Amino acid sequence: MPRTARFRRGLTALALSTALLAGGATACGGGGDRSDRSTDVSADVPVRGAPAALEADAAEEALAIADAAPSPSPSTQAEKQKFAKTRFVANAGLAAGATYQWIIKPYRAGKFKKGASGRKFALVKAGLAGAFAYNRLKAAADNAKGDPLLSKAVGPLTAGIDSLKGLGSKLRKGDASDADIGSFEKMINGVKDAGKSAGAPVTDKVPSLSQLGG
Repeated sequence: MPRTARFRRGLTALALSTALLAGGATACGGGGDRSDRSTDVSADVPVRGAPAALEADAAEEALAIADAAPSPSPSTQAEKQKFAKTRFVANAGLAAGATYQWIIKPYRAGKFKKGASGRKFALVKAGLAGAFAYNRLKAAADNAKGDPLLSKAVGPLTAGIDSLKGLGSKLRKGDASDADIGSFEKMINGVKDAGKSAGAPVTDKVPSLSQLGG
């Protein structure tokens, strides 16, 4: 992983730690129900054990692929297209995982509503996730340009991705509307559908809080 990426994540982790200290005991909440795709703040913390470790490893691997240095570059056109698809899948998967875990789930659980237990902590995480998801979606759209079929499928979505800029800040401040949340979900679904149609299916990769600085 590039040194600059590690440094950025370090700064983000430090900023988040400060926010957590300020939030104090308000970060605690009740249980969640997976069946309705909702959760509380405590459920966002990975459970110790093999499954959580595997998920963390998968997200770390996706980050490494997404942040891969441009050299050495693929030599043939076929290799270039395969490389473009691989990085598209990695970036789109991270965007999808961050959006679902830190924005959609707490939103459906009512964590963003005024007076909700753990609201401040939930909004801090959502703000980081919103900026992270936007960054990764932009990168995925750029990656898609390396494959003709994928570029054609993703091209119509670029304007929608651009419209997500700044929503991370709105989420953090608690100013995001239902429509703003819906925009994230709509774009994630659109990118997933585009990838599937172009032979690059996307799987959610949930980044850790410390990884959201990427």
